[in-house]
Amino acid sequence: MEININTDNTIDRHQGLDERVRDAVESAIGRFGDHVRRVDVHLSNENSQKQEDGSNGCMMEARVTGYAPVVVHAHAENLHLSISNAASKLQRALDHSLGRLNDKNKREPKPMDEDVAPESYKGLTDNA
Repeated sequence: MEININTDNTIDRHQGLDERVRDAVESAIGRFGDHVRRVDVHLSNENSQKQEDGSNGCMMEARVTGYAPVVVHAHAENLHLSISNAASKLQRALDHSLGRLNDKNKREPKPMDEDVAPESYKGLTDNA
């Protein structure tokens, strides 16, 4: 899985920040390594004058093989917290989208009860 990190001109990018982002992403979504090709991380501070106003943002975009990208946003009072929040959101989003795909492949539709009239099932029959 490839992880690309981008910052705006208000963020001082350094090796420690890159390692923090990589660790957060890999620990959150490492198990999806077979499905996720690339993760783009965008870090920003919308109001660089103030430090504690919640304007530190992190956007993560996961490129999933064969599907639309999964994008999450997080804002917090400091950059590290926004990175952690975005990684958690990305994990939940991938759990939801990839888990749903796996469930479709494993489950069979529930059979209709024989003692209930087919008309009582919403949307399953044409009742003109």
